[in-house]
Amino acid sequence: MKKIIVIPARLKSSRLPNKLLLDLGGKSIIQRVYEQCIKATNIDAVYIAVDDQKLVTHCSLFTNNVILTSKDHQSGTDRIAEAVTNINCDAIINVQGDEPFIDPKLIEGIADALNNTEMVSAKCKLDNLHEIEDPNNVKVITDKNSKAIYFSRSVIPFNRDQIDLQNISYYKHLGIYGYSKKFLIEFSNMKPTLLESTEKLEQLRVIENGHSIHMVHSEHNGIGIDTLHDYQKAQKHFL
Repeated sequence: MKKIIVIPARLKSSRLPNKLLLDLGGKSIIQRVYEQCIKATNIDAVYIAVDDQKLVTHCSLFTNNVILTSKDHQSGTDRIAEAVTNINCDAIINVQGDEPFIDPKLIEGIADALNNTEMVSAKCKLDNLHEIEDPNNVKVITDKNSKAIYFSRSVIPFNRDQIDLQNISYYKHLGIYGYSKKFLIEFSNMKPTLLESTEKLEQLRVIENGHSIHMVHSEHNGIGIDTLHDYQKAQKHFL
């Protein structure tokens, strides 16, 4: 089975403009992501799917695997679906372009899980009440077979009787996905759904259409860069 990584990269960002080009210890955020990805040992190739010639020019400084896609895509999934149209592969891993600390071992775990399922994602445990209640931390609950039941920005499960948090497990959804190529194309052709539009979480489209997402566990929480504050925190790792 040929497995590749595609990093969807959009130049403009409403909360932190041109963030993928920002410097982290002498390299851009997008280059840091790419270099973490190529550390994964069970991946055949790493591509960057971009929406702007400026990103093509920059990314071409460190890789030849840069694909220019439409500016009109509403999600990274759609961008990747376009990018892999002419790539010979069986499975694709979607690594977000703003995750410069993505764990290569997590990528390898996602890749291994793709041997047995059409879509995979990841979760990590949350122990801090502030993080649990933060709507920017998407929570996920799973069944006994590690299949996702639901994703939400709200606290799930809801602790009605105020049970000690030590007796309840809360999990954060990590924004990494793996799909078979066949399912990725199918997913990108599905129409947006009500729960997806309500929570602004495209993975709910998969569940609403009757498909399952296998969740692998990670000890690595990562640092995604969405805001200036996130960027400032990330910079401290390179001081």
